Formats: sequence, C-alpha cells, structure tokens
Amino acid sequence: MTGKSGKEEKRRGTRWGWMCLALLAVLGLPAGCLAWGAYSLSESGREQPVPCDKAMAYARGALPEGARDARCSGAHWQDTYVRAEFRMEGAGAEAWIAKTWPTAEPRAGSCGTDLCLHAEYGDADLSAVGLEVTYEDGKTALVRLFAHGT
Repeated sequence: MTGKSGKEEKRRGTRWGWMCLALLAVLGLPAGCLAWGAYSLSESGREQPVPCDKAMAYARGALPEGARDARCSGAHWQDTYVRAEFRMEGAGAEAWIAKTWPTAEPRAGSCGTDLCLHAEYGDADLSAVGLEVTYEDGKTALVRLFAHGT
C-alpha cells in the first residue's frame, strides 16, 4: 500500500496555499492598482457640485448680498474649473463686479448676453475669471461666472 502520510498531505496543502497567495500578490495587486487608477481617472475632471462660498473664493470673490438661486460646481484634473450661477439685484450688478474684479474688461466679441467681462490673473492658482450678466427684467440680473486655473 502506497499511501501518503498525514504530514506529507499537510505540507502539500500548505505549499499550494502559499503558491496561491503568491500568485494573488503577483497578479492581483497590479490588477487592483489598474482598477483603482481607471476609477480615479473616470472621476477626475467630472463636474460636481461645490459650496458656493468655496467656488467664489477660488474666483477671488464672494456672492453679493441678496444673491439667490445660487448653484456652483467645479472640476479638477490637470486644471481647475469653477462655475457659479446666481441671481441678484440688477441695479447693483455692475457696481458689484467693478468692486470685486476691478481689472475686469469687456470681453472681445459677442457672448449673447447683456454684459461680458474677463479678468486675467495668470498666476499659479487662478488664470482668469469670466462673467456674463443677463438682465432678466427691470429688477433681476442672472450672473454666470467661470474661473479656471492650473
């Protein structure tokens, strides 16, 4: 009778266990890293809601007093993009913009709104801020802001 002893069977089972663990480490770890990297890339650059105080602070401003219907979003991958849209008292829109972004100049070309402004910064964090204002009625202005940087 040629049977294997219990010690040989145990050793053989342990050996297979270690081989499986080594194979999992060699193949599973890189596969897991690739899956994590793919997920990270799919999420990066996707526009997501952000608090408006943070979005406006990035654009070197703050929401004007009495602003309403504010919606802000941002995206970040190689560059950072921030968008804000809100309504404010129409009579104070131009004065608020002039106070907040004193270097803003009219943007060349037509943007299809009542007022288009652009402020260049060109520093390491913030490159530029763009503003579009649409006067909806005699009292309300819809302000759209776009800021981007590296």
